[in-house]
Amino acid sequence: MTLAERTLGEICDEVGGIIRTGPFGSQLHESDYREDGLPVVMPRDITDGRISTASIARIGPEDEARLSQHKLTRGDIVYGRRGDIGRRALITARERGWLCGTGCLRLSLGDSILDPAFLYYYLGLPRVTAWISNQAIGATLPNLNTTILRSVPIAYPSPPVQKSIASILSAYDDLIENNTRRIKILEEMTQAIYREWFVHFRFPGHKKVKLVNSPLGPIPEGWEVRPIGEAIAVCGGATPSTKSAEYWEDGDVVWFSPSDLTAADAMFMLDSSRKITTLGLESCSARLFPAYSVMLTSRATIGVVSINTTPACTNQGFITCLPNDRVTAYHIYFWLRDNKEKIISLASGATFKEISKATFRQIPFLLPPQANAFTFAETLEPLGKHIEVLLQKNVNLRQTRDYLLPKLISGEVDVSDLDINVGDAAA
Repeated sequence: MTLAERTLGEICDEVGGIIRTGPFGSQLHESDYREDGLPVVMPRDITDGRISTASIARIGPEDEARLSQHKLTRGDIVYGRRGDIGRRALITARERGWLCGTGCLRLSLGDSILDPAFLYYYLGLPRVTAWISNQAIGATLPNLNTTILRSVPIAYPSPPVQKSIASILSAYDDLIENNTRRIKILEEMTQAIYREWFVHFRFPGHKKVKLVNSPLGPIPEGWEVRPIGEAIAVCGGATPSTKSAEYWEDGDVVWFSPSDLTAADAMFMLDSSRKITTLGLESCSARLFPAYSVMLTSRATIGVVSINTTPACTNQGFITCLPNDRVTAYHIYFWLRDNKEKIISLASGATFKEISKATFRQIPFLLPPQANAFTFAETLEPLGKHIEVLLQKNVNLRQTRDYLLPKLISGEVDVSDLDINVGDAAA
């Protein structure tokens, strides 16, 4: 397979494209955002190559007209400028006309030389992301700019081959996105069941149980209100010395940091980005806790919750809740999510906010009879297992996609003679 070699800047100039930063902070202020209006894509909205609208900002018609030169087009690629500079997303028909926000960079090169989806995947090659990272400016927080992006070297095949490669890879992403939608639906179902039982008290047989007064208001008779620290055991975490290689090299102990949970944004954590050795675990106060415990981030970003599926430990930014026969992981998980604002309000600290284990242990917790707890766990278990299976499928799909990526783009796997139904990845 013959590959042409040029820089992104050279291609951009030939096609009259755009490599530009979003509006500066002086052009778009926090006070300009509103509940309704045109979505503005920020780095935080870029998740796994797609644009999430979960917390997307919006602007009104006046700001839309004033900043129209920053509107996105289908096939554009948006980068975050700071921190995780490999974070990027391909703009689809859904986001056409949205605004490239502050903190982002926009690539708009059309499709006459580079297929947008092919370029998106090409920029995800490990050697390309490493090259960009090495050029990034900033010792503490790497920064990406237009000069760096213009200098990125691109080796690309003919347009038909580009489209075939993009179609193969996007098929994996479509499966991942479909699984992600199913996971979201299942999580909403489990949340709804929790609230039926523990908020509205509409559990099986509830009509035969009268409500009695408690510190939390009316609750079913036979249920108790106790401090969470009396209902379950909790533990913290720690970090082995990073100066000691024997604590980290070839480690096989799952060790979570808050960034693992914020990046995954999932009910279950299947693995951690870093691992420590058994010697590293023994060197610090981190505790190995069993699978299906519930981890809560307790400092900086407070209130992110997830359930580990293998024995694990954490750094010092967590409070981990250990289920027992009467309090299940599902009960704890949804109780933590339901009480996130209360937990955040109890945090303190001059440099950064943190909720201590001592304060956390005093939060009132509603404890049902063991029979109710058992039935609740039985009800949620099939849904939870289905979520786990779908998460693992997504892991496998990403691994296969990432394995194929360099082989397809280098021509090691030749697609020129394959009969591929070429779609539009940015549709």
